[in-house]
Amino acid sequence: MKAETQNIEHKQIWRDEYLKWISGFANASGGKIFIGVDDSGKVIGVTDTQKLMEEIPNKIVNFLGIIADVNLLEAEDKKYIEIVVLPSSVPISYKGSYHYRSGSTKQELKGTALHQFLLKRMGRTWDDLPCESATLRDIDTEAVAYFFGKAVSSGRIFTPTENHDLKTTLENLNLIVDNSKLKNAALLLFGKRPSRFFPAVSFKIGRFIDGDDDLRFQDVVEGNILQMADKVMDILKSKYLVSPIHYEGLHRIEKLEVPEDALREAIFNAIIHKDYTGAPIQLSVYNDKLILWNEGRLPEGYSVETLMQNHPSRPYNKCVADVFFKAGFIEAWGRGIAKIVKGFTNAGLPPPVFDATMGGILLTISRDTDKNERINERINERINERIKNLSKIEKEVLILLAKEPRSTQAILSQQLNLSEQYFRKIIKQLKEKKLIERIGSNKSGFWQINEQ
Repeated sequence: MKAETQNIEHKQIWRDEYLKWISGFANASGGKIFIGVDDSGKVIGVTDTQKLMEEIPNKIVNFLGIIADVNLLEAEDKKYIEIVVLPSSVPISYKGSYHYRSGSTKQELKGTALHQFLLKRMGRTWDDLPCESATLRDIDTEAVAYFFGKAVSSGRIFTPTENHDLKTTLENLNLIVDNSKLKNAALLLFGKRPSRFFPAVSFKIGRFIDGDDDLRFQDVVEGNILQMADKVMDILKSKYLVSPIHYEGLHRIEKLEVPEDALREAIFNAIIHKDYTGAPIQLSVYNDKLILWNEGRLPEGYSVETLMQNHPSRPYNKCVADVFFKAGFIEAWGRGIAKIVKGFTNAGLPPPVFDATMGGILLTISRDTDKNERINERINERINERIKNLSKIEKEVLILLAKEPRSTQAILSQQLNLSEQYFRKIIKQLKEKKLIERIGSNKSGFWQINEQ
């Protein structure tokens, strides 16, 4: 007799509670239950076989509403019963409870797990459901215009849309159900205030120095998820990450310390595959690493190893993923992880480490601390000779401007724990001494340390 596996269960005697196991097999990939067999797989036999052969099929039909093959078998002059359960295309409950066979155990599905299971059996995902309280007035038309600008430039949408009303546009994107109700995805992608409907629609960034309990500053990005990646990347580049400066001829080159396209792809993945009934996305920035976590379980049968290989695309939020694809942000063939890994290896950096933990996916990216330290040393050497006569606070501001030339005064003052008013005063003093100047606009320009 075969040992117990994901699809085989042994029971010494029949009890009605084993209908839960049958429900679990039907809700998973099917399986067999052997009655009259002990845990080691030894046939010990059953009595009252005629009665059981009549009762078991009837109870399966009456309590579960399915039909299973019930066979009487014999080994070593001992009779035992085989119950063959096929996987069901609809959810099977036992007295109002849903059970699921996972590994060699049976689990009762509750809460989020039950919700996801029922949606899957209906062929739907959470973002595909209607948001009953939302109307077209909750949609940001500028976000819709942003999408079409990206989609047309990517070559994935060619149909003119300027003559379409908002409802028709959303219907064409499969974001309206029952002819009038907005799907959850519509609010996530284009909502004026998605957090009004789904509190977890946010992206938290924190800077940690000496451990997990040493949070120095943080940012929370809110709003629609379609434009969220741009906002996150802008904040990371201006405040959290280093962009070493070098010159190629007369051209000033600023290249982010980690591959920008690969990092953006990781952020897209976190946004698309997130469970928006759970916690916010979290990006923790340490001296030596970045840790990105989003809540959202892997597809059934998938593991981290699956993600690292060629695999079919099975997005957690299929409507969201479809719009991100049309916008040209992602590919449709499950190649996002490979793109992230390739981006780092091509840059000569160690590939990120993926881990399925805490109900989600955790991505760890190493920072080149030696390289960053060398950058800091070069900056300090370059400036030291020119700041001998400056005050301590003027030196700190000048060095920070050299390290983070694209940061705004508001962000820089926060990092130095100064008021914006006092920080502006220091900036004015440095300008008067012709040590710095602002190149470009306040929004998109950068601080330049004058060489002469």
